[in-house]
Amino acid sequence: MLLGKHINQYYLRYAGLYLLGIAALIVLDWTQLYIPQYLGDIVNLVNVKEGPIDFQGVTDICLRLLLIAAVMFLGRMIWRFTLFNASQRIEAGLRRDMFLKSERISQRYYHETKVGSIMSWFTTDLETIEEYTGIGTVQIVDSTFLSVIVIVRMVQLDWVLTLIASIPLFLIVIWGLMVEKYMSMKWDRRQEQFDRLYDFAQENFTGIRVIKAFVKESSEIHAFAKEAKKSKETNLDVARFDIIFDNIIEILIALIMSLILGFGGWFVYSTITENPVVLFGHTVSLDVGQLMNYCALFETLIWPLIALGSVVAMRSRAKTSLRRVNAFLDEPEEIHDPENAVCLESLKGDISFRHFHFAYPSSPDKPVLKDISLDIRAGETIGIVGRIGSGKTTLVNVLFRLYNLEPGTVFLDGVDIMDCNIHSVRNLIAYVPQDNFLFSNKVADNIAFSDENLSMDQIRDAAEFADVADNIEDFQQGYNTQIGERGVTLSGGQKQRISIARAFIKDAPILILDDSVSAVDVKTEETILHNITSRRAGKTTLVIASRVSTVSKLSRVLVLADGKVEAFDTPERLEQISPTYQKMVYLQKLEAEVEGGESRE
Repeated sequence: MLLGKHINQYYLRYAGLYLLGIAALIVLDWTQLYIPQYLGDIVNLVNVKEGPIDFQGVTDICLRLLLIAAVMFLGRMIWRFTLFNASQRIEAGLRRDMFLKSERISQRYYHETKVGSIMSWFTTDLETIEEYTGIGTVQIVDSTFLSVIVIVRMVQLDWVLTLIASIPLFLIVIWGLMVEKYMSMKWDRRQEQFDRLYDFAQENFTGIRVIKAFVKESSEIHAFAKEAKKSKETNLDVARFDIIFDNIIEILIALIMSLILGFGGWFVYSTITENPVVLFGHTVSLDVGQLMNYCALFETLIWPLIALGSVVAMRSRAKTSLRRVNAFLDEPEEIHDPENAVCLESLKGDISFRHFHFAYPSSPDKPVLKDISLDIRAGETIGIVGRIGSGKTTLVNVLFRLYNLEPGTVFLDGVDIMDCNIHSVRNLIAYVPQDNFLFSNKVADNIAFSDENLSMDQIRDAAEFADVADNIEDFQQGYNTQIGERGVTLSGGQKQRISIARAFIKDAPILILDDSVSAVDVKTEETILHNITSRRAGKTTLVIASRVSTVSKLSRVLVLADGKVEAFDTPERLEQISPTYQKMVYLQKLEAEVEGGESRE
């Protein structure tokens, strides 16, 4: 069996299915061993030197063979239903565990691990494990139980002939043990190369528009061909070794059959001529029926021998795949609820930072935010501006508890965020991300993502809030329009506004917009900001912006520079005290003059 702390629980959970399936297999194996005996009896009944053939005896044996066939049919139905059912449930259970783990794991892990690699663990590795826990279990039972019983029967017929035939049999076992580790190494390399191929394909599909825009189709095809060729070579290497392994086993099986036929024919001839052979002090006596029985037993043994070779290869692959899956499931969960966590039922919307410092776990010696101290009152609409890389997005992301923070530095309504239940914190914040990620679903489903029970009237109201209702109604299927992967069929401005509608409809005490109106025109931006100030009165809203026109009419604006608070005041006051804000105002006016228009302020 394939053992490991994450898979053992499923063996216990589906023990009933496994026990029933294995019992059916054992009964099946035991029953089919009567076939060689009955075939030998038929040969002896037909091969009579004197008197008529005992047709009644032959008929009785044929009826027994029909009964055996019926038992084998029923047994195969049972073990296929139970063992394959159990293996597929194990695969489904592991996939569920991995999916839940992927939701709990920290952002750092996804920064360091490519999506393509993770997807290969969810697909090929789990399929490899399912194969071993299903058909692999069948082959293990057959290659052990059936082999032992057949060899015992062969010994009972003639132990000398069995001893001669066992020499290549032991070579098969030794060969299997020798190559298992080597095959595991080859499969590991094959899976790693598959990860790289998966990564390459995933990046190209995601960035297909960029590739087309830069006319890089040919170069990307050549690059993909190189990766595909490497994957092909590693797959061929595995297949080549599998073929060599299987051929050596088949050669050994053929050698055993040759020994049985050669020595068995000699023993039968000696018995018929009444000149028996004596080996190892044992007088060999073997008739035609017994030799027929012996050959049929060995033919029954061929499948377990082949299964033994298949199990070795399959186990090597499954061990490698399980190791990769276990490594993912064993990844430490850095973000978790504290003991006696405070579950926030509601928020007024007060946000406080006290001498807050932050550095990403991957670069602990490079702080992104330094000594941030400020208070945001409930109901305020706050703008956040600064140069690229000043820490604007990082500042709001810490409110979601995506990272572990220093206790006593960030507070929501006066409660330390590190003392709060993570789910309750995230449930009280609505967020419009910078990349405006949309799901490949209907427009209405994307807007109602926070609650699938929302009515169409609420969805339309949210679309009107984001000033995207007219665009949606112009679509051929309106709110039922399928928007494609990541909203590929929409413009940048439409994606931003649908993302805003999705966040607004959540009606959270805190709303965060991360540069979410950068792709819309002046009039649309003004409409959205007006709706925010009027319809979210009394609720806290944080607006990250790359241009001052977006925040010029907000109550207060936070200016960040090199990860520090440069100023936090009204827009009018910032034009006097903040060099960064002054420069942003100047550049925007200059831009408007160059374009021949007027300043957006």
